[in-house]
Amino acid sequence: MPRSKKTRTRSTDFAAPRHLRRLAQTRLEVAAEAARILATEGQYNYHAAKKKAAERIGVSERLALPSNLEVKDALRTYQELYGGAGHRENLLVLRRVAIKAMQSLEQFNPRLVGTVLDGTASDHSRIALHVFADSVESVILFFLERNAPFSQEQRQIRWYSGEHRTIPIVITELDGREIELLVFEPVHLRQAPPSPIDGKPQQRAARPEVEYLLSERIA
Repeated sequence: MPRSKKTRTRSTDFAAPRHLRRLAQTRLEVAAEAARILATEGQYNYHAAKKKAAERIGVSERLALPSNLEVKDALRTYQELYGGAGHRENLLVLRRVAIKAMQSLEQFNPRLVGTVLDGTASDHSRIALHVFADSVESVILFFLERNAPFSQEQRQIRWYSGEHRTIPIVITELDGREIELLVFEPVHLRQAPPSPIDGKPQQRAARPEVEYLLSERIA
């Protein structure tokens, strides 16, 4: 009588251990809550939103913080489920204001970046533009000559080499919307800085590209 063959079960056929499944579920919960915070509470810093979400859920941020990319995916899902026509209309308004700002700032080769470009902007989002000048003083002089209100900030970003660079920012307002101008040297027009979401070169759009997005109604 022939012997029955033994079936070998690969380790990959087993379900993940319970603690790993629970950790993955917790990361999803933190990402979903962080997305809700970004969409509804005027927060635009991913790390701050994740920390607040972990505190609310009552889990250790050291163990359960999702990646920025996971939070961004959760934010898109949240806006698809709850944003509706209001989200789409807000995005159109922000992109129209961005085009208007880019027209006035044409001498600085402005590029739209961030949430208004990728479609995840909320009611509280700033319009973020990269502008290019030999110095931040050139941008400040632009506003002084036009007697236009502005303020200044700085932001540290991680560069491709791993070093941190301090980027000057000029804040202004147009049609009731806040606009931040991140001032880079002209040489950086050829290479976008790393995205804080995934570390890849940040997506940027010139004015014709943004106008095309508007012609399509929504990206």
